[in-house]
Amino acid sequence: MTTTSVVAAPASGTDGLGVWPASTGRRARGGLTVAGVELAEVAERFGTPVYVLDEGEVRGRCRTYKEAFPAADVYYAAKAFLSRAMVRWVHEEGLGLDVCSAGELELAVTAGFPPERIVLHGNAKSPRDLGSALRLGVGRIVIDSPSEIARIAAAVGPGDRQKVMVRVVPGVSAGGHDKIRTGTDGQKFGLSAADGSAARAVARVLAQPQLELTGLHCHIGSQITEAEPYLTALRRMVALMAGVRDAHGTVLPELDLGGGHGIAYRPGEPALDVAVLARGLRDGLAEGCAAAGFPVPRLAVEPGRAVVGPAGVAVYRVLAVKHTGDTLFVAVDGGMSDNPRPALYGVRYAPRLIGRAPTAGPRTATVVGRHCEAGDVLAAGVELPGDVRPGDLVAVPVAGAYHLSMASGYNMVGRPPVVAVHEGTARLLVRRETFEDLRRRDVGE
Repeated sequence: MTTTSVVAAPASGTDGLGVWPASTGRRARGGLTVAGVELAEVAERFGTPVYVLDEGEVRGRCRTYKEAFPAADVYYAAKAFLSRAMVRWVHEEGLGLDVCSAGELELAVTAGFPPERIVLHGNAKSPRDLGSALRLGVGRIVIDSPSEIARIAAAVGPGDRQKVMVRVVPGVSAGGHDKIRTGTDGQKFGLSAADGSAARAVARVLAQPQLELTGLHCHIGSQITEAEPYLTALRRMVALMAGVRDAHGTVLPELDLGGGHGIAYRPGEPALDVAVLARGLRDGLAEGCAAAGFPVPRLAVEPGRAVVGPAGVAVYRVLAVKHTGDTLFVAVDGGMSDNPRPALYGVRYAPRLIGRAPTAGPRTATVVGRHCEAGDVLAAGVELPGDVRPGDLVAVPVAGAYHLSMASGYNMVGRPPVVAVHEGTARLLVRRETFEDLRRRDVGE
């Protein structure tokens, strides 16, 4: 069985475009295009900050997963980024959808996504979450705590059954940061395999006639760039499924191994090789089930970041440039309100000057946002032209995942728009949040 699955992001020679969408191209005088659309023109037309999303890149990454997992279910993790257009792209490319709230669920269904191909997650599902899921008929609800078992069973209508899975903590530590490692005890998700919580939950679900247990689920972390943690989790999940068979005489037909597939944010960084992961999981599942003596369950995976992250570019306008001690600060018109990830997880990006040809050599700079926080840093210790000045445009690649979905109203600057680019055209998907939007929510006196 092949287990190595770390690949380095291509560097595209010396141009630094290895982590940009595959459609990225150069034009004269520093122009940069994505899907045939010049980013500087997008900035002029829609303003800045602006998120630019390459539709072709998203669709291509969906197809990569379908090709790598032809006999499995691939669910796009909507928390990474969701809009009506994204729902349509995912649907047309044949993926399912994994959602974490009634808001995500209802947006997807009203945009035409089949509810039976949706999985609902959440460590603390609200009454509205569960009510919407049952009313709309979601395909699976992933049980994350013992209390949910009775709640869901009581809410299922007379004569109906709801398909559910049990989320298991398999005791595997993986992920790019402590805050996104979810496969071990001591964090809020799932039910432990080690202390028997998962097994007890399975027994309780099987005793509920209103619930149909279709399988087990686990999610071990995010931004994982190696296959080995998934293979370890797979072996432990298969052992638990064999235990269910032995204890209850029930052969579970499904196994969902979640997502968390890592991508490169800067040239040369490692990324998970999806094809190698798929082969390793397929071989490991076949071997494990053969040894345990039960049929191979249908596999499911839930990529989010790996589908949409590399398809996005954030474009900012420089507002100020100043020297403080030995540091060159380049302040832009966005920041932690449209991308909190550097502050939360220490993510490092590779911003680039666009829209004009520089006349000076590179200089180490720190790109900061406009917000009243010392931690509002988008990219520290990066190279930008020494002549960078106010009015310039700076683009940040790999900005498609967890940017808009985690954006906030901090300092009331308003969240940026999302513009899709495809085959030489640009169109607005999500409009900019306006001051009027912010004022309308404030109804008190």
